[in-house]
Amino acid sequence: QQVHEVYKIYLFSLFLGYLSQFENSALLVSPLLSLVAAFMLSKCLQMNMKKGTFMSRLLKIIYIYLVLTITVTLNFLLKMFVPHKENEHLLKFIEVKLGLNTTKNFTMNWLLCQESLQAPSQDFFLRLTQSSLLPFYILVLIICLFSVTQVIFRRICGEPLKETVKLEDGRIGERPEIVYHVIHTILLGCLAMCLEGMKYLWTPYVCMLAAFGVCSPELWMTLFKWLRLKAVHPILLALILSMAVPTIIGFSLWKEFFPRIMTELSELQEFYDPDTVELMTWIKRQAPVAAVFAGSPQLMGVIKLCTGWMVSSLPLYNDDDLLKRNENIYQIYSKRSAEDIYKILTSYKANFLVIEDSICNEVGPVRGCRVKDLLDIANGHVVCEEGDSYAYSKYGRFCHEIKMNYSPYVNYFTRVYWNRSYSVYRVNTVISFQS
Repeated sequence: QQVHEVYKIYLFSLFLGYLSQFENSALLVSPLLSLVAAFMLSKCLQMNMKKGTFMSRLLKIIYIYLVLTITVTLNFLLKMFVPHKENEHLLKFIEVKLGLNTTKNFTMNWLLCQESLQAPSQDFFLRLTQSSLLPFYILVLIICLFSVTQVIFRRICGEPLKETVKLEDGRIGERPEIVYHVIHTILLGCLAMCLEGMKYLWTPYVCMLAAFGVCSPELWMTLFKWLRLKAVHPILLALILSMAVPTIIGFSLWKEFFPRIMTELSELQEFYDPDTVELMTWIKRQAPVAAVFAGSPQLMGVIKLCTGWMVSSLPLYNDDDLLKRNENIYQIYSKRSAEDIYKILTSYKANFLVIEDSICNEVGPVRGCRVKDLLDIANGHVVCEEGDSYAYSKYGRFCHEIKMNYSPYVNYFTRVYWNRSYSVYRVNTVISFQS
């Protein structure tokens, strides 16, 4: 019944996500929705069937098959009747991430280069270990996992499940919520091991499970049952440890991190980028109200938030159309002609173009992950011979060439503002071809 309530929460959350994301149809055709609905339908069918030995055993055998069949059927029907766009870029990303495929696509390679989509760094595990979180989480997870496995084995052997589990039984794995959370934390952990950005889902689970375990007499009692402890009364020792261990952990964390936190709070500093502030001030004072700005998605997000002016793209990576738009606008840092860039910008009705020196002159520590490198690979402007890479294009890099102020660049674009970090060009509505 508790799991049934969780399924209802999932459905309600998906519905809220659908509304808050401007009726995002991708959520309606997601496998999660079909799977949760299939579980609920299968559970209702299982509860409404007449109770009987043969029928109950038959339902246990076909339950998984029934869930999978209903899931696939519902997902197929939803995709037939709900207008949506396939998230093919996600499937391609997973293929490339797992090494099942290779690609020269700019968007795929750019996503693979993002730090949040890399495997977790050693520093991440070091921080979790220094806070005592990871060791206790592993201890609690191992005990719960072994206890759950023990319960499953007993059920397979035909041993009935106890209606009420007492503390002295030492069977923490017989609690349904433990089984549920163990499965979820393992799945989220596998996801976090592949993509560091998913640690925001896994880390709260780690904190919750570790805190529950060290404070739970049932977990210690389960461990003592396995160790067959007889020197001290196991129930008394479990109660003592469930209070003593959290106290010791809390004291050690306070002693280790409290002075450091207070020192950091006493050294409050404000991040101030004068070049960005000057750019925002110029946009507010000089740019027309109906102007549309084009540039890197990150900068466009800042412009939209700080000024309210319209922008051609935003840093959102879960929409195929926006990803394609971002890739096209990123061509301002590629080796394309002025005419090609002009056509791209006018197709998105952009009036102003913002060039960032930090991207144009980027010298990244990771070779091949700079924006201009990824663009050259995607556009076929890089030729690899015997391990060496050679850039080839009959046009220079646009972000460099446009600063030279010679034809044909001055025919399509006019510089209206610049500082040490940014150069703003107006996209000419009337092209004057002059030498």
